[in-house]
Amino acid sequence: MKFGAIMQACRERAGLTQEEMAARLDRTQACISKYENDHKVPDMGTMLQWAEITGAREVVVAFLYGMDGLQIVMNLKRRMTV
Repeated sequence: MKFGAIMQACRERAGLTQEEMAARLDRTQACISKYENDHKVPDMGTMLQWAEITGAREVVVAFLYGMDGLQIVMNLKRRMTV
């Protein structure tokens, strides 16, 4: 799994739209869409900002340490329904 789906799940868990995320990161909505659809790879600074904004620092750490992306997304979705 690519990182885009994880970024999207984190954003949605935080209750943010792509437009709101774009404003917070000083990017365009199209740029956010490209990140989430794995058409563009964010730099490390953007990834860290994303994690900070969405309150998902543990997600980035888990992904970077090799945790399965599908498992991360499933955990995030579960937390959204609780």
